[in-house]
Amino acid sequence: MDMKQTYLYDILIIGSGVAGLTSALQLDKNLRIAIISKSSLQGGASWLAQGGIAAVFDENDSPEAHVADTLAAGAGLCHEESVRFVVKNGPEVVRWLIEQGVDFTRSDENEHYHLTKEGGHSHRRILHTADATGKEVTSSLVAKVRAADNIDIFEHQCAIDLVTQADNNSTKIRCTGAYLLDIKSGVTSLFQAKSVILASGGASKAYLYTSNPDGASGDGIAMAWRKGCRVANLEFNQFHPTCLHHPKAKSFLITEALRGEGAILRLPDGSAFMKNFHSDGELAPRDVVARAIDHEMKRLGCDCLFLDITHQTENFIKEHFPTVYMECLKFGIDITRDPIPIVPAAHYTCGGILVCKDGQTDLLNLFAVGENACTGLHGANRMASNSLLECLVYAQAVARKINRSIATISEPDFIPEWDESRVSDSDEDVVISHNWHELRRFMWDYVGIVRTNKRLERAQHRVTLLQKEIQEYYSNCRITRDLLELRNLSTVAELIIRCAKQRKESRGLHFTLDYPNQSPIARDTVVVPINYAGQDVIKHHH
Repeated sequence: MDMKQTYLYDILIIGSGVAGLTSALQLDKNLRIAIISKSSLQGGASWLAQGGIAAVFDENDSPEAHVADTLAAGAGLCHEESVRFVVKNGPEVVRWLIEQGVDFTRSDENEHYHLTKEGGHSHRRILHTADATGKEVTSSLVAKVRAADNIDIFEHQCAIDLVTQADNNSTKIRCTGAYLLDIKSGVTSLFQAKSVILASGGASKAYLYTSNPDGASGDGIAMAWRKGCRVANLEFNQFHPTCLHHPKAKSFLITEALRGEGAILRLPDGSAFMKNFHSDGELAPRDVVARAIDHEMKRLGCDCLFLDITHQTENFIKEHFPTVYMECLKFGIDITRDPIPIVPAAHYTCGGILVCKDGQTDLLNLFAVGENACTGLHGANRMASNSLLECLVYAQAVARKINRSIATISEPDFIPEWDESRVSDSDEDVVISHNWHELRRFMWDYVGIVRTNKRLERAQHRVTLLQKEIQEYYSNCRITRDLLELRNLSTVAELIIRCAKQRKESRGLHFTLDYPNQSPIARDTVVVPINYAGQDVIKHHH
């Protein structure tokens, strides 16, 4: 158990989704790189992405149109500079993906890609691979990473905390690595590096129902916050309106395309209700549909509502929605005959660690990319298929910045290894599972799709009590993955509540009954830690 190790790399990348893998492949081939994955390399949210990647490839489309659509979706809170940066670099990174072997669906023999259109987009601009784009992109990148001589992969490792030290050349604090727990053996290691990239994904596991894989516990956001980085806009959680509700079904999304083909949302008594909320009914924007479902569930006190596509023929359903048909069948639901039980589910974290254009955080040599970063692209609501695009564009920007500057960074100072001499194994794992459920339940009830001041106050009270219990447990017991994730989730839950309490308006994904109107001035919600690492490199202005 005590075989502790210290590793030394040029770059440490925490997270193995599209953002982390792309960063690794875009970095200089002479740099020694370590990629850390909490499960296997295919375990993250990128792998599950059903949608696609938005980029301007159609002659009728234009970068201006893509920018305008994104700004409209973001409800006045997007940073236009970030949006233009991502849209402009989009086609280039997509071509790079194709060079890496990604095979997007084509519409004809003469090499045209099949572009689909999703909510919020004014043109067809989504490149995809059937309904499993994430799997195709991730597997191509994984193959390239595994073949690269300069990249080492560490799977089943859970990051504990970042390591920082005073910078020799300035008055700033710099990040020089992280402590990691090997989930299988229980051994703790120290990874030291000249630069660290956080690409650990979102924090949707803070909620009772989520479409995300188990690892989405906000680790990167919590670790950066603890070391003095600011976070922003965490009140904007995107909820997918329709996730399969079944005790044995783990976070399976029922694609929006069903509603596109006429599926009807129904109450337990079979009545349709969407027309009461929006003239477009089932085809209203995602957040409107999610709010309507949430409203009816809370009003009736029921566990789920239903999505009904039984009016279509059996052949049509099996041909258009083979994945959904087969998945539901596993749970005894035949969607050609039965309505599908659904709940809204936390799907995407729009806020995150505050970064500037090259992914730099408030700590020197610490970068954040992908869902754990707040770049200003999504504003108050993420537009479909802009997220994988953001991963790619910012991963490239981070890699270029590091390639330019790495030669000037000195080796990290000696750091002591992780000390667990004064802790004991816990025989109280029930405490962790109880706190985990309690946290996710009150976040769902009080900080979910619809909020009020009273609900947020209750949530804040609960999270403060929980954090005391968790901290005591953390100080005295040997760490496990469950404990680390619970600690991170309680931190991120607190930050979500603090952001939500600061926003005295309803905008985008943040809807509160106490302030139903949108304020005339759009401002980011920035939360500053007590130990703020205060760089002057980031100038975030709106």
